[in-house]
Amino acid sequence: MIIAIDGPAAAGKGTLARRLAAELGFAYLDTGLIYRAVGMRVARSGEDPAAAAAALRPADLESADLRGDEAAQAASKVAAIPAVRAALLEFQRGFARHPPGGNGAVLDGRDIGTAICPDAEIKLFVTASLAKRAERRLKELRERGLEAIQEIVLAEMRERDERDSKRAVAPLVAADDAFVLDTTGLDAEQAFATALVFVRSRLPAR
Repeated sequence: MIIAIDGPAAAGKGTLARRLAAELGFAYLDTGLIYRAVGMRVARSGEDPAAAAAALRPADLESADLRGDEAAQAASKVAAIPAVRAALLEFQRGFARHPPGGNGAVLDGRDIGTAICPDAEIKLFVTASLAKRAERRLKELRERGLEAIQEIVLAEMRERDERDSKRAVAPLVAADDAFVLDTTGLDAEQAFATALVFVRSRLPAR
């Protein structure tokens, strides 16, 4: 059983994916970390993006600098490169087909339901207004003790949305058969409850 969760930055898909995986006893993969790790390897060393993707190891996903906006921007840039996506495709599909624990897998990203696992049994597209997502990201950054200016956060998020949705390879769009969950007016508990009802309606009867 594969659950694919896609959506733009700060829509709440990561929190939702982790909670669904824990609730169902499924393995969880934050695919954004893969691209962040590649992006930061490139930013640090100037390494060729495709070579960085091919050389990526699980330990690279544990780097402490993968949660900041620098890593997010770096990820968006390398994710637009076809050779990078090709290098990371099988890693993600392998996790989905053979998840640790064997019960099922929850993957979140930007093209899971459309490109990585188009045959996933359950697909969600989690979104929210740009203003709400920027507000959430600003709050997150300040809670981590980082200086952030609302106008800059908003502009960077708008730029990333534009880049992700218009890239030639696997653009950020909802799969035709995805359940679209708009979290603009929902808190984390409400979003989780709504998603769980949908997911349970698609799980096979036990």
